[in-house]
Amino acid sequence: MSLIAHRSHAGLAARSALPGRIRLRVFLRSLLLQASWNPRGMQSLGMAHALWPALAWLHPEGEARTEAVKRHVAFFNTHPYLSAAILGGVLRHEERIARGEEPVEELERFRQALMFPLAAVGDSFFWLSLRPLAGLVAALSSPWTGLWAVAIFLGLYDLPHFALRVRLFVEGYRREGEVVEVLRRIGLLRWGARLRVAVAVLGGVAAAFVPIAFATGHHGAGNASFALLLGASIVAWAAAWWLLARRGSVAAGWIAVAVGIVLALVWA
Repeated sequence: MSLIAHRSHAGLAARSALPGRIRLRVFLRSLLLQASWNPRGMQSLGMAHALWPALAWLHPEGEARTEAVKRHVAFFNTHPYLSAAILGGVLRHEERIARGEEPVEELERFRQALMFPLAAVGDSFFWLSLRPLAGLVAALSSPWTGLWAVAIFLGLYDLPHFALRVRLFVEGYRREGEVVEVLRRIGLLRWGARLRVAVAVLGGVAAAFVPIAFATGHHGAGNASFALLLGASIVAWAAAWWLLARRGSVAAGWIAVAVGIVLALVWA
């Protein structure tokens, strides 16, 4: 009897270590996290759908599987890109729960601790910084690139966020709560502040291009006024970025104002 119990315990322990192919399926499913967004649970159904391959593998049958699914259809809402960090950590917690090494409450504490902070960081960096910047760069490049501007936008926006999702998923599985330290080292808040300076500068370029284009009758790459304005703005962007990193937002704001006055005088 003891030999049978030992073999059963060993089989459970082996079953509770998720293979790479299962983790890959969870990650790929997480790309559809918001496909079934709903007002009540928000991303809860997407979370349960993403985790299903792992839950089915860890809990082959019975009440344990039902309870595992139930705890992941509860309310869940965070930034969809940074959710990869939570998903990776949840897999590690579910492994320990399946082995009987951890109560379910530990998993809930992990989710609650990261859910809202990651939502705030992700909104600030992706929605308010990277996406506007990618859109402006693509729009300003369109006189030269035409429809390739769409590819420029997708490259500037999708490549960074997809690479970050992969890294956070892997680090979340390896390090669980310590994934916060990984995010701190990446410095999304710091980079977001710098990118917003770039958005302000390039937004001014886009606003200035419209009257210049209509006044001169040139709307394409041959517009010398636009080329000069774009070049001056890139210099201003670099200077503001440098000042923001070393002197803070006040100095960066002053240089943006000064450059705006100079450009207004030049094109007056």
